[in-house]
Amino acid sequence: MRNDAQGAPPGPPGDASPRTGTHTDRKGIAADVGASLVVFLVAVPLSLGIAVASGAPLIAGIIAAVVGGIVAGLVGGSVVQVSGPAAGLTIIVADLIMTYGWRVTCLITLLAGLVQLALGAFRIARAALAVSPAVVHGMLAGVGVTIALAQLHVVLGGAPQSSALANIADLPQQIAHNHTAAVAVGVITIAIMFGWNRLPAIGKVRPGLIPAALVAVGTATVIATVGRWEVETVALPASLSEAWNGPALPESGQWHGIAFAVAAVAMVASVESLLAAIAVDRLHSGRRVQLNRELCGQGAANTVSGALGGLPVAGVIVRSTANVRAGARSPLSTILHGVWILLFVAFFAHVVELIPMPALAALLVFIGVQMVSLAHLRDLRRHHEASVYLVTLSGVVFLGLLEGVFIGFALAMIVSLRRLTKLTVITEEREGRVHITVDGSLTFLGVPRLAHVLRTVPEGARVDLDLHVDFMDHAAFEAIHAWRVDHERTGGSVDIDEVHEKWYARSSTRSAPAAKTVPRGRWWAPWNMRVRSRAKEEVNALGMLTAGAREYHAGTADRMRSVMSRLALGQHPTALFITCADSRVVPNLITASGPGDLFTLRNVGNLVPAHDDPDGSVGAAVEYAVNVLGVPSIVVCGHSHCGAMQALLDKTHQEPEAMETTHIRRWLARGEGSLHRARADQGDLSGLPSAEALRRLAQANIVEQLGNLRGYPAVREKVESGELTLSGMYYDLETARVHLLDAESGEFTPVQGVQDVPEPVPSQRQPEAESSSGVSSRPSS
Repeated sequence: MRNDAQGAPPGPPGDASPRTGTHTDRKGIAADVGASLVVFLVAVPLSLGIAVASGAPLIAGIIAAVVGGIVAGLVGGSVVQVSGPAAGLTIIVADLIMTYGWRVTCLITLLAGLVQLALGAFRIARAALAVSPAVVHGMLAGVGVTIALAQLHVVLGGAPQSSALANIADLPQQIAHNHTAAVAVGVITIAIMFGWNRLPAIGKVRPGLIPAALVAVGTATVIATVGRWEVETVALPASLSEAWNGPALPESGQWHGIAFAVAAVAMVASVESLLAAIAVDRLHSGRRVQLNRELCGQGAANTVSGALGGLPVAGVIVRSTANVRAGARSPLSTILHGVWILLFVAFFAHVVELIPMPALAALLVFIGVQMVSLAHLRDLRRHHEASVYLVTLSGVVFLGLLEGVFIGFALAMIVSLRRLTKLTVITEEREGRVHITVDGSLTFLGVPRLAHVLRTVPEGARVDLDLHVDFMDHAAFEAIHAWRVDHERTGGSVDIDEVHEKWYARSSTRSAPAAKTVPRGRWWAPWNMRVRSRAKEEVNALGMLTAGAREYHAGTADRMRSVMSRLALGQHPTALFITCADSRVVPNLITASGPGDLFTLRNVGNLVPAHDDPDGSVGAAVEYAVNVLGVPSIVVCGHSHCGAMQALLDKTHQEPEAMETTHIRRWLARGEGSLHRARADQGDLSGLPSAEALRRLAQANIVEQLGNLRGYPAVREKVESGELTLSGMYYDLETARVHLLDAESGEFTPVQGVQDVPEPVPSQRQPEAESSSGVSSRPSS
């Protein structure tokens, strides 16, 4: 497969890929022929309408459709994309025709095709995708609004004005005074376009199988012809010699503008075609588009179209989507649709000449409105890029296409730069020390904000400056260093902790890293996933532990130092977390907690023996957490696929004593109550699948251990006074999802999606307060 292909190789049977075998080939050819007829019926009215909107000869739209189908289909790299005259290029073409005339515009189209061929030959098609989708969609929406405003005047029996503002200003007068046959034709066309696909199916016949554009234009044509309405109709050349109106050289002083126009047409056509090709790939499971080859195909089509006197060609999403939905499997459908258009115009030109121009204008009004996609706007809003879309749209409508695109591109760059250089500066005062935390990318853009915060630090204050940054440029280093020198000169002190890369330290002594840095290591991955090259029998446990310690020292220890130095003075955990000793359950990982958050107790089966049980290890941990540490919460966490629960189900604890499992049997005997509870609540577990039986027993075990906790006097008293809460948690290993026990229903429900997480607040019990008096009322363990 070519290395510029998008996505995966050809999919399973039923995809849009070439086949082998006579029977399969025949089915594929039949499908392509059927799809080509559908696309042909869609393309004819659209091609004529786009030629009208561009101010080009109507035959130019037909030429572009034929060339786009045959040439781009033969040369291009997409299996199902259909190319032809594109609505996104209408504003550029209309402006070029007004400025240079039609024949020079053909030359521009030809040269733009050669530029596309060169881009594809040098394999830089992906560079054309380095444009924000918000800009592209905003550009197309702006083009759609401009087309709709201009063609609405034609529908109303008038003529479009020179700009969108003029069209808007003149619209009330057109609506008030022009009520001719053209209006009726336009209303009929738009009504059918709007309602055709919404009609219910009649038996097995679905109206949507026939293209709405064909039905709308055809119906309007029949009504206007039968009623002999006086409306302007399509006019085609009488002969091939009259039809050819190819490229011509411009005047000597126009070459600079021509070069700019060639670049604009090549850029817009390339971006629109490649984005459309990638979008169409999502609709089928066949071979992915080869971007560089597709760009060459578009270039070849534009070169030929310009030479023959056609409009610029681009990949178009409407016709491509119709092609896929009609069952196309190969480029044959695209090629054949171009052949059908050529034959139709050659032999049935008199039918085309019956089409009323207001019907084509109404078709363009409908298409223009559809180009303003609310779905795209909602999607961009979720990604906080709606402003780029709206600004580009407004710029294209009121200033022009290129001006709007440049403004939108500039805004997209500003938005991206703001995101990449986002900086958060938080200041706290703790026992006579000022603690400043800086998070993000520290560039010259963030220096004013940082400098403002640093200037608010009182003279002589002791300052802890934590730099959690992934980049620091010279301006930021100079600002921090200059402030530090001045602050220390006035009697203050500054302790800088770099929680990520040593940007400040390295800038002080030697050259800093040249680009952003990321934390090293994948601490959540098991060792055997990090050392795939070693066989399991070769793994040395001590060696792995040592290597892990080195990785911790290299990538984490420095980031943890400032945190651990404060925790060293005392611990104030939020919860006593009682869970199984199973190595697959990592409490801090599944709760996104850090050092000092959880006072963790682990044993086989997350059991809590009764208060009077001879084994006092669990009781000691409970009493220490509740009476000494004063935790406000106790959590009992079980999990799926638990070996201890499996042993209980197998009644291992009731089997005869064996030396090697003596302690295991004695310990599991304390889980007998969980087994009784599960049977009482769920019935006999023996008839259930193993995984389901284990789940029910593990969850019943959690409830049982919470009941055992209430047997401890200290726990019971604090629960009754409201100082302590008890919670149950279940971790499903297969789905990696956490479930919480609902106290009212007694059921375990999965934790829902990401919610608003409260901002961290300074602890009310600061370690510094304990150390300042020299006595701590809460010893650490």
